[in-house]
Amino acid sequence: MKNQAIILMLSIIFAYSCKKNQQMIEKIELSKFPVVNKIYKKLSIHDDDRIDNYYWLNDRENPDVIDYLNAENDYTKGVMQHTEAFQKNLFEEMKGRIKEEDNTVPYKLNGYWYITRYEKGSDYPVYVRKKESLEAPEEVMFDCNEMAKEHSYFNLGGIAISPDNTLAVFSTDTVGRRQYTIQVKNLITGEIYSDKILNTTGSATWANDNKTMFYSMKDEVTLRSHKIFKHKLHSDTIKDIEVFHEADETFNAFVYKTKSKKYIVIGSSSTLSSEYRFISADAPDNDFKIFQEREKDLEYSIAHYKDAFYIITNLDGATNFKLLKTNENNTGKKYWETVLPHRKEVLLEDIEIFKDYLVVNERENGLNKLRVMSWNGEEDYYLPFNSETYTAYIGNNPDFDSQVMRYGYNSLTSPSSVIDYNFKTKQKEIKKEQEVLGGNFSKENYESKRVWATVRDGVKVPISLVYKKGIKLDGTNPLLQYAYGSYGSTTDPSFSSIRLSLLDRGFIYAIAHIRGGEYLGRNWYENGKLLTKLNTFHDFIDCSKYLIAQNYTSNKHLYAYGGSAGGLLMGAVINMNPELYHGVLAAVPFVDVVTTMLDDTIPLTTGEYDEWGNPNDPEYYNYMKSYSPYDNVEAKEYPNMLVTTGLHDSQVQYWEPAKWVAKLRELKTDSNKLLLHTDMDSGHGGASGRFESLKEVALEYAFLLDLEGIRG
Repeated sequence: MKNQAIILMLSIIFAYSCKKNQQMIEKIELSKFPVVNKIYKKLSIHDDDRIDNYYWLNDRENPDVIDYLNAENDYTKGVMQHTEAFQKNLFEEMKGRIKEEDNTVPYKLNGYWYITRYEKGSDYPVYVRKKESLEAPEEVMFDCNEMAKEHSYFNLGGIAISPDNTLAVFSTDTVGRRQYTIQVKNLITGEIYSDKILNTTGSATWANDNKTMFYSMKDEVTLRSHKIFKHKLHSDTIKDIEVFHEADETFNAFVYKTKSKKYIVIGSSSTLSSEYRFISADAPDNDFKIFQEREKDLEYSIAHYKDAFYIITNLDGATNFKLLKTNENNTGKKYWETVLPHRKEVLLEDIEIFKDYLVVNERENGLNKLRVMSWNGEEDYYLPFNSETYTAYIGNNPDFDSQVMRYGYNSLTSPSSVIDYNFKTKQKEIKKEQEVLGGNFSKENYESKRVWATVRDGVKVPISLVYKKGIKLDGTNPLLQYAYGSYGSTTDPSFSSIRLSLLDRGFIYAIAHIRGGEYLGRNWYENGKLLTKLNTFHDFIDCSKYLIAQNYTSNKHLYAYGGSAGGLLMGAVINMNPELYHGVLAAVPFVDVVTTMLDDTIPLTTGEYDEWGNPNDPEYYNYMKSYSPYDNVEAKEYPNMLVTTGLHDSQVQYWEPAKWVAKLRELKTDSNKLLLHTDMDSGHGGASGRFESLKEVALEYAFLLDLEGIRG
């Protein structure tokens, strides 16, 4: 017994010593963070001066900048070194839930069945098709694993099949800046033609003659899609004809063919306004005709059926949009007639047109609804969904004549399903349900719910929650709170097999449906942009306070996560209430708002004025400056933070998070972790391989779990 007691005592001492040594190592590592040079830079406008000592980091070609980013990567690796085995285990765990050998549900178009499949051990998809029958021999169109072999980053953009099924326009990006190269492949012989078009958006559209295609070109500097060109097969691309130039720097141009195959349509849109023009797909050399001239604050989109166009629009104050129609020969707004009127409580998001049916995608009280209406007026009903927190959406339905609608369904606890609904029989068939491998998953082991937090101005903000059954609301649960909250983009409560690695270790996952998105309709967006943008940040903070008050978690166990514009959200809330959060994940964060919005040479800036305001106007400048994360960093304590970015990011330039981290290092008064990880090979979307991106998730999860003392 005495020997056992001595052994036990030595074990305790050894464990304590290991813990103390680990803490000492981390303190040493944290004290060795990279120090970046400060170069004085004064930025002046509206009689206001801002000093930006890290402005120089915006030079991607400067070796000192690359050295600094690499030093930060080395520092992050050093601080997280003790979690490397854990990260590897997390990676294998997440990868192990994903079916490696997998196929998409086939869809039929113009006589062919199209399938995307993944092979075991491969990172990229293989695109194949079968003629007429699924039992027919497989034709491999594109094997992205072969195409990606010589590249550290690879993405296959759009694929457009010619009307006669013999050719495919395809596009590739091997940098990550979303500047795609368009080429043409003969699907019969396998030959890739010499036609090669650089710096495009990646999408192209065939006319019905099988030799004319339309595509959108990007501005070399701003990356704004500003021109539509026409290309004739086998001709010199230098001779391509410019058919449309969008001169307004706040608009982006795009081109597509209607589902009816009758028209080629050029669209041009900004955040608050849109304009379309069209020609017959049988007459690609004709001049485009304007559908309805752009007007300030007039938004509309168009779809074609028989001899009419159907228009989703906010015309005449229809904040949540309404559905109108007009004869294809008289398309101006004075001819538009009501099909579905505006409804105050229902957001009209989209429509899908079939030969015999119209399907309307609506959102009411935050939930998706699919409405089926027959063209003959005899049927009008909603598909039933019973859960309180779910995601339903219209799937891929390219066949105009089909009697079957494909849609998707999932929830925070239910894996994704692809479902075919037969209009005639009213029967649904689950074509595929996402498999969660590993043998440990059962949807019955998890619980989801929706709660409502009353925020400071009295508005109720919904929060979707998911967690493992059996947790106690005693304030000790680690909780990861996510939100985006910009551009009217709605984060629906959807399933993630990757997220199980947090849930199974005791985390609660919360989605705060804050203003700036459209979860509760268009007004939800309007009250979270421009001069009401502070509502977005206040909503997130007040949701955090609600979750703490209801004992879901505490500030010692609460973590915040957001990316891109959601990264701006992260930067704003930790400036306002850093004490609420133990840790923060900020992915590709848009944090230097004022400087970026004043620089119209940066990609996307001018098109963002309707979202954030134009800081050349003093009112917007001052408001923007009041919340811009970079401009509001102060000498105070901040939470533990992991910031990620990509060197080639075209959406949020890498230097924004790099400058932000440098300034935080300079001013923050705590000894909490502050890590910057830059993917030197990718852009806004991260790594391109199917599983490669999981390594960054493993790093993020290890960062969170390590802060909770969970290392296995």
